[in-house]
Amino acid sequence: MSNITELTSHQQVQTPAPVSFWQAFLFWLKLGFISFGGPAGQIAIMHQELVERRRWISEKRFLHALNYCMVLPGPEAQQLATYIGWLMHRTWGGIVAGVLFVLPSLFILIALSWVYLAYGDVSWSRFVLWYQTGCNGHSCACHTPDRLRALKNNMMWVIAAAAFVAIFALSVPFPYIVIAAALTGYLGGRYLPDYFNSNGGHGDSGKSFGTALLDDNTPTPKHAIFRWSRFSMILIAGIVLWVMPMLALWAVWGWEHTFTQMAWFFTKAALVTFGGAYAVLPYVYQGAVGQYGWLTPTQMIDGLALGETTPGPLIMVVAFVGFVGGYANAVFGPDMIFVAGAVAATIVTWFTFLPAFIFIFAGAPFIETTHNDLNFTAPLTAITAAVVGVILNLALFFGYHILWPEGFDGQFEWISAVIAVAAGIALFRYNMNVMKVISACALVGLALTLSGLA
Repeated sequence: MSNITELTSHQQVQTPAPVSFWQAFLFWLKLGFISFGGPAGQIAIMHQELVERRRWISEKRFLHALNYCMVLPGPEAQQLATYIGWLMHRTWGGIVAGVLFVLPSLFILIALSWVYLAYGDVSWSRFVLWYQTGCNGHSCACHTPDRLRALKNNMMWVIAAAAFVAIFALSVPFPYIVIAAALTGYLGGRYLPDYFNSNGGHGDSGKSFGTALLDDNTPTPKHAIFRWSRFSMILIAGIVLWVMPMLALWAVWGWEHTFTQMAWFFTKAALVTFGGAYAVLPYVYQGAVGQYGWLTPTQMIDGLALGETTPGPLIMVVAFVGFVGGYANAVFGPDMIFVAGAVAATIVTWFTFLPAFIFIFAGAPFIETTHNDLNFTAPLTAITAAVVGVILNLALFFGYHILWPEGFDGQFEWISAVIAVAAGIALFRYNMNVMKVISACALVGLALTLSGLA
């Protein structure tokens, strides 16, 4: 027995074998199909697979990358996959990781969106609503504790509370909250280092799962060293990749056309919405529903359900928004409404995710050179704590729209409330699997629909 124990201990500290590009490709492809559970679930899957099981990257470096992705606008889980793919296999590794994280979800959502619009009826919509209610219950229950792990001490709790009050009660724009948190972290790192010397974000700081390929003290790969020349080239390439399709849309259809306006709107959404998908969604809701009228409030909530219950980043609900807008406008005529929807969904996806790749390829080399520098990590830690307060505000936003879909003067959706509370208890109290909870909520919703109770 002692020999087996010694062998197991030896295997745990032994450095894993090098990972080829194609081995990584197969993993990222698999991840694209199993990445359910919103940002929290997806980050948990990556942590379990890459840090704990495969040991491709150490806990500390994983958390450092995650903290950077959490303060960027856009989809943090997809950016984290891009970051790790880039760190392991250069630019093409990052492109493959980021694209495969999104592509399966895009195809699935285009198909589901078409079914929803072409064959949907009142019963289907009600079923999707209950399905989505369970998803929101799991999202709030799952995402919140994941974020709360960033609050390692009382100082982090204070920062999170201050951020919540600022955005909820004072309507302070999120960029200002980020700036204030970064300044707090910078000063705290200098004068109160013990409170800000935390990796935060996910899991326990300092936990070790054995020697990793990219371990705490592994030298930074040559391609990950910051160079101004490379930084400039990436920015130029990003601008070209944005300008060329935008000019093509403008030239073919004009500035006021639905396709062009979608490209412009979702570019802004990708650049100005911090805090991950849960921060992007209220902005998209206000613009797509209120400003442009591409879809109805009910369709937006149903789209969130489809986004929650398919693999890939939650922000992929934008593909649903694009499909519904393109489908309704029938750009290519009544006989090609599916094509119009699919083209719109693809346009929206391109302009939403392009900035995410640029942020990683341009900024990650600088991040890699600072993973042991408290002057840089302390502001990231403080910003991560501030995001917790913002997430609480967003949870209240979605709770309001689910429980009072017609406003406080309308009817209270008590069935939605019961399902959401039950989902939260299942996840919090009994640690049930996310997909089992979602499936159970779907079955309850179906039963209520068929019985005529909903």
